[in-house]
Amino acid sequence: MPVFDFNQKKEEAVKAEKTYELVYSNEREANAEHPLMILRDEDGVMKHHSEGMFEAPSKGTAFIYDGSSEMSGEKSTSHDILCIDARFENLVKWLGENHIMVRLSGQRSDRGYAVYKILETGVAVRGAKLSGENGFLQFMIGRLLQSEAPSDTEVDLDEIEDADNMRLTSIQSITDYLQCAGSTLPDNIRLWARRNLAVAKSTEVTPEERRHAQRALSIMLNIQWKNTDFQPIDPEMAKKILDEELYGLENVKQRIIETIIQINRTHTLPAYGILLIGPAGTGKSQIAYAVAKILRMSWTTLEMSSINDPEQLTGSSRIYANAKPGLIMEAFANAESSNLVFIINELDKASSGKGSGNPADVLLTLLDNLGFTDNYVECNIPTSGVYTIATANNKEDISAPLMSRFAVIELPDYTLEEKRVIFTKFALPKVLSRIGLRSDEIMISEEALDEIMEIFKNTSGIRDIEQAAEHIAANALYRIEVNKVASVKYDAAMIKELLN
Repeated sequence: MPVFDFNQKKEEAVKAEKTYELVYSNEREANAEHPLMILRDEDGVMKHHSEGMFEAPSKGTAFIYDGSSEMSGEKSTSHDILCIDARFENLVKWLGENHIMVRLSGQRSDRGYAVYKILETGVAVRGAKLSGENGFLQFMIGRLLQSEAPSDTEVDLDEIEDADNMRLTSIQSITDYLQCAGSTLPDNIRLWARRNLAVAKSTEVTPEERRHAQRALSIMLNIQWKNTDFQPIDPEMAKKILDEELYGLENVKQRIIETIIQINRTHTLPAYGILLIGPAGTGKSQIAYAVAKILRMSWTTLEMSSINDPEQLTGSSRIYANAKPGLIMEAFANAESSNLVFIINELDKASSGKGSGNPADVLLTLLDNLGFTDNYVECNIPTSGVYTIATANNKEDISAPLMSRFAVIELPDYTLEEKRVIFTKFALPKVLSRIGLRSDEIMISEEALDEIMEIFKNTSGIRDIEQAAEHIAANALYRIEVNKVASVKYDAAMIKELLN
């Protein structure tokens, strides 16, 4: 195995052809079976943790293992890259170009040394900038593992300690990110980013234009794009979550389970979202949050009753000094993912815009899954990973175009008997658990339950009986603490006095 002087000058190196094989993988975790790369190591020189540095592209395709760092007296040796996950090719080239010292974790395999982890050592060679000092390297590896393999075409290189806290804000980190991950971005976003980076670096535009371009880049590149291969969801687990959150509504639960089974078969989201229509207080929002929990996706809420101008959704143009993204773009940015559940509350209020347009028209572009364009970002945003759940009280107030974008589920109001079960089995136990009361500290007679149902017999939904459970439990806690009693038993007269 050839011996290299670790500090030899770049111009003295011998250029080599690319000899490694690209592996087009969509694995979400790296391990010995699915490594980031495999290095040649016939002599078994490399250890489980091996420090060194990758060669720059002009010097070949090898990793220079610094055996001397192991205090074993060994010399530095060169190890060719035999194959590499295509998503990580540009990252390795970036590490080589910037002379960044790294520590590889791996193990020997039949083919060579299988690398499944790369960590920065914090040692800069010849004063090189080390972006890894603020978590950039781990941020990159995490992002690349969650991205899809780039297409099997050549990528132009000119395209431009806690990963969870890393954000791309500086021009340098944005530039490095595009060099390392550009090929994994959707084509239109990669080209958009190159143009905006040129503006952000330009001295021929105003400082305001540079600031807007840099802010837009930070928003877009901090979002994980193109990961739309949805993993299977256990229908039994989904049913358990729904049963814990909802009493009855078996037809609604079945429709949701049908959606889960469809996702499991196709690994994609259904073409239509869900529109839940029913009287106020019937649990529509609760169902929406339960679905987001089942899908294991980030979620955001749009309150249509507070949106009266389409610009609130689409953002404002960068020609204005106070320009900013719209609520939809901000939702993507806050979730840092293009896979997102949009919960649109009070969809029947979407057609009552007071501004220069109709907010409902903006929603149509989001719901069609053809991409959404924010006026501030000025880029078509893929929406194939967006699932929409809307709620409404009045079906008649929703326009036909909006209605046609949803699978409609109508929720009937609860019967008195159903409200009785919800109060005793769901609402009251949940309140007791939250405020720390035991079930034997509060007792409600059958006559008292009858009185509760009588008081709320003409109300729709279950919000009133949930508030009643809260009121009764708080009153019981007060009596126990102030009157120093072991428990409180409510009869019909006490309930009538308390709730009326």
